[in-house]
Amino acid sequence: MSIFNTVSILLQILNIIFAVIVMFTQRRNPAVSWAWLMVIALIPIGGFILYLILGKDSRKHSAFTQKIHEDEILLSEYKNTGKPPAIPSSHLAYLNHNAGGGMLTENNGVTVFHEGRGKFESLEKDISGAKRFIFIQYYILRGDGAGERFMRLLTKKASEGVEARLLIDGMGCMFTPKKLFEPFIQAGGHVGVFMPPALVRLNYRNHRKLAVIDGETGYLGGLNIGDEYLGLTRRFGFWRDTHMRLCGEAIKNLTLRFIMDWNYAAQKNQKLSLMPEYFPATEPGPGVRMQIISSGPDTRYPNILHGFCKAIAGAAQTIFIQTPYFVPDESLFGALRVAALSGIDVRIMIPANPDHPFVYWAGLSYLGELLECGVKCYEYKKGFIHSKTLMIDSSVCTIGTANMDVRSFKLNFECNAFIYDAAVTREMEEAFINDMRDCRPIELESYNRRAKITKIKESLSRLLSPIL
Repeated sequence: MSIFNTVSILLQILNIIFAVIVMFTQRRNPAVSWAWLMVIALIPIGGFILYLILGKDSRKHSAFTQKIHEDEILLSEYKNTGKPPAIPSSHLAYLNHNAGGGMLTENNGVTVFHEGRGKFESLEKDISGAKRFIFIQYYILRGDGAGERFMRLLTKKASEGVEARLLIDGMGCMFTPKKLFEPFIQAGGHVGVFMPPALVRLNYRNHRKLAVIDGETGYLGGLNIGDEYLGLTRRFGFWRDTHMRLCGEAIKNLTLRFIMDWNYAAQKNQKLSLMPEYFPATEPGPGVRMQIISSGPDTRYPNILHGFCKAIAGAAQTIFIQTPYFVPDESLFGALRVAALSGIDVRIMIPANPDHPFVYWAGLSYLGELLECGVKCYEYKKGFIHSKTLMIDSSVCTIGTANMDVRSFKLNFECNAFIYDAAVTREMEEAFINDMRDCRPIELESYNRRAKITKIKESLSRLLSPIL
């Protein structure tokens, strides 16, 4: 027997062993198992190496199990020291409270930003006025003009004696120059890196983007820090996104979220406790009701996915969705399909100029099926739409960091606000309708005439969608 034949047989045996390993370690999700089996079949040995790096079930990771335990201790401590939260008055709010630990707060104020400039101007103004502490958490912080300006401001506040803490994601900021943070650290600022890059960690990303200033104002939404989010890069041009400035009781929940993530990234002697000065009494806002909901490998359930599905199932008239990536799992896809077949006005908006082609092609395959059910689909062509929003019946909306894709639901650390307010929701719906002017509709007739090569791309991407 030749060496080539021997190697070929060994590769086949190894692939069978690897396939068995995948089947036994991914028993809870057959779709994911099949996707990985296809990768292993197409890429002998290399496919299993990819699986070891990217495919491990995050909820079985011992580090995340420990974080869940520590987070629940902090949540229990906070509930015992703070005033009782408002009583959920809907099934959606009860779900978010019962499964997601989301405390319902009532006296909040919300200012929505639909692009980067207004958000950054407001955030920089609030940071400039900080007196006690600044907590900042971002997935991406670029080392470009916007990033340098932001770090100069944080450095200035740290030099004034304000407690300034910056938490960045190890993957999202992998290529951000470390020297960008040196003046900030020298001025007394603190930098935490959430999961520095390592082979076993490449697939887990802290996608949360939030800020808390003095426990009085907070920010949450889709915008990272960099020139592209201000529409200053040639590749994308105008950057359409959604971010919020919050005030009121909900700020305490953002503060708690930051402390939980900071403590996971920090050295033992740098961990934070729930000191009263981090949770000052807040001025009552205009009365907006909301819950801050987190999900990811550090939660027992995919809370944001559950919230999306429950909100969609409860819709009676309209469902508006904006997302840069549309790769739903079967539960969300089924909920949208049922809603559309029930006569509900379902509209979904995605970018016409995608930044991840495989995700875009997979998304088109799902949208094609929904078109057949009566869903109205749009491609935003003015620039790049990065907004992550869901609006239901002009009464409930959710704004945050989670995309409508499997990665956000199962792998990323995410944070969303579920807002029970007609005025805020109507504002979001009006923004959606305005954006439709900069869209081209995806028509079923033209979709069915798409090129064969496009169909092949969609089919392959759809097969891989559980692991994209």
